[in-house]
Amino acid sequence: MDFTITERESYWRDRVRKFIQDNVVPAEAEYVREMDLVGKDRWRVSQVLEGLKAKAKAEGLWNLFLAPNPEHDEGEYRGAGLTNLEYAMCAEEMGRYGIASEAFNCSAPDTGNMEVLHRYGTKAQKDKWLKPLMNGEIRSAFLMTEPEVASSDATNIETEIVRDGDHYVINGRKWWSSGVGDPRCKIAIVMGKTDKSAPRHQQQSQILVPMDTPGIEVVRMLPVFGYDDAPHGHAEVILRNVRVPAENLILGEGRGFEIAQGRLGPGRIHHCMRTIGVAEVGLEKMVKRLQSRVAFGKKVSEQSIWEQRVAEARTDIEMTRLLCLKAADMMDKVGNKAAALEIAMIKVAGPRIALKILDDAIQAHGGGGVTTDFGLAFKWAHIRTLRLADGPDEVHNRAIARIEFARHSNAG
Repeated sequence: MDFTITERESYWRDRVRKFIQDNVVPAEAEYVREMDLVGKDRWRVSQVLEGLKAKAKAEGLWNLFLAPNPEHDEGEYRGAGLTNLEYAMCAEEMGRYGIASEAFNCSAPDTGNMEVLHRYGTKAQKDKWLKPLMNGEIRSAFLMTEPEVASSDATNIETEIVRDGDHYVINGRKWWSSGVGDPRCKIAIVMGKTDKSAPRHQQQSQILVPMDTPGIEVVRMLPVFGYDDAPHGHAEVILRNVRVPAENLILGEGRGFEIAQGRLGPGRIHHCMRTIGVAEVGLEKMVKRLQSRVAFGKKVSEQSIWEQRVAEARTDIEMTRLLCLKAADMMDKVGNKAAALEIAMIKVAGPRIALKILDDAIQAHGGGGVTTDFGLAFKWAHIRTLRLADGPDEVHNRAIARIEFARHSNAG
């Protein structure tokens, strides 16, 4: 087994790393000042971030997540051409800084929506929506989760998508609709039921809904442990008799689950790649704090409990990174379906390990750790959502266990 990083992998990782150090890091403080000005509207486009995007695009560091599609000629809808494994190393670098992913046009939910359109969209759908998304001109949202049902089982979803002549009419209530708060959010992919009498996994469909369509009401922006994530945000949305053309349906009626599976494999691992970067930042901040403080006559880093925590953090990061890279490599070589076990395992392990390290980092900072001063509380709040997003831990653990049970079902 060869763990050597290839020349191409290091080429892309190092370019991303250099861009972040040269451009993103110096701009981060300015971005915070721009978006946190008292009395200003925070739900607006950041000019700092737009400037970073222009630089990254000019350098060809753009749409790095969009892997080649061997099934058809991509023509103008071609990303940077990185494999999942190559992108994994870039995404870890992006995960260290909150605004880095969007600077490269590699932030959710746009990444997942672009992958859906790239893989399943018609030429007309791509021309109208994929093109401006790939150019970074607009942003998007994905409306799946609902407050009235346990959405960890997507067959529970109650939103109705009903055919009416040349249109579909949509009625339902969604929440955790990430990206809706952004003034650039122009299009949403909505998942709902087109046929409640069909077999369980053929009832759902996905449809493109422009955000300016009559009948869409943004009820509120949902905070995450007090953070509202402006200007991106996570919204509760009501759809009342929302009417869109029939050609906005993606792939066909009853194929919503098929689309979701194609979307969620890469989306889940993208989160995990970035999460490793967050864990590295947590460990770095923890170590620097421990070495700078003295308690009971010696540096806090010399207290045995902290030596143990630091050692465990480094060990956990290295193990988690290897599992993530293995999953990405399998996705490239044998496909998402064959890599389902590895994807499920890293989706559970990544956020849990990062949360443990961030919690220790917060502890090392004492009272300062739970304030906004060091950024650790915000990172913890963000990573905590990943134990729910794209399927909760329990669903992934169930899948892991079932694969394990099947493996040994014929054992004597």
